[in-house]
Amino acid sequence: MKNNILRIATRKSPLALWQTYHVRDALIRLNPKLQVEVVEMTTQGDKILDTPLAKIGGKGLFVKELEMGLQEGLVDIAVHSMKDVPVKWPEDLTVSVIMRREEPYDAFVSNNYPNLAALPEGAIMGTSSLRRQCQLLALRPDLQIRPLRGNVGTRLNKLDNGEYDAIVLAAAGLKRLGMAKRISELLKADVMLPAIGQGAIGIECRRGDLETLDLIMPLNDPQTQQRIVAERALNERLDGGCQVPIGGFAQIDENDCLELQGVVGDLEGKQILRYSIHGAVSSAEELGDKLGKELLAQGAGQILEKVRN
Repeated sequence: MKNNILRIATRKSPLALWQTYHVRDALIRLNPKLQVEVVEMTTQGDKILDTPLAKIGGKGLFVKELEMGLQEGLVDIAVHSMKDVPVKWPEDLTVSVIMRREEPYDAFVSNNYPNLAALPEGAIMGTSSLRRQCQLLALRPDLQIRPLRGNVGTRLNKLDNGEYDAIVLAAAGLKRLGMAKRISELLKADVMLPAIGQGAIGIECRRGDLETLDLIMPLNDPQTQQRIVAERALNERLDGGCQVPIGGFAQIDENDCLELQGVVGDLEGKQILRYSIHGAVSSAEELGDKLGKELLAQGAGQILEKVRN
């Protein structure tokens, strides 16, 4: 920190700013004298809005500029949606803090239909997520999937303008922006497995910046962190990145047992591999790796290779 001012890097989207001010307010509650400066940045993912993420490099495009700001000393921490953070981050940086997870599920949003089952045959569904696409088509092969990019407000405007019969968004984003009323149906994990890390906010900083690490560490939620560790280990074993149809979701029960579910599918929704695994919370990373190996044994590698090609 310079002059006792903590500088936070963030994207300029309303949701990214909400997350950043959420972190800022939490830090100030713990340290009332702390001064915080929010540094807004524009990422490649924010600039390229007419092409699906899978074709331009995936969700890592939303974090690169923020990480460069950290590496160059322009900022002290960066705030991310964990579902946007690539499998591997730079060696000199660390996402050491993951805050308590909020709503992890996807939301079905429509102005005319109460739920996914109510959509008429051939309805137009908006999503650019390959993970959502494969699971939607497995349930409803009759749907027409159309690309949908932009921030939450932009996507809702496209729905309201009649470009789609329904769209799917992360429920956490809608709730954080005060738009929970737009959720027609919450798509629980038995219907659609969420993205790796969905609903969790991560805080990234320089690995050697012990002063900042000490400052932000009280915001870490150990259970959420272990859940995300398991999910990301699954993604890493599958060599997933962010632009392939992979879903993963970990939960911890009252007996400290971690359940991890994973799904891999083809883009037509005709071949869906789904598997779950249980074990001790302390073995989160090993469980993720093990589940990834199980999915690969079932043929996930061939599915993902076909998607990449």
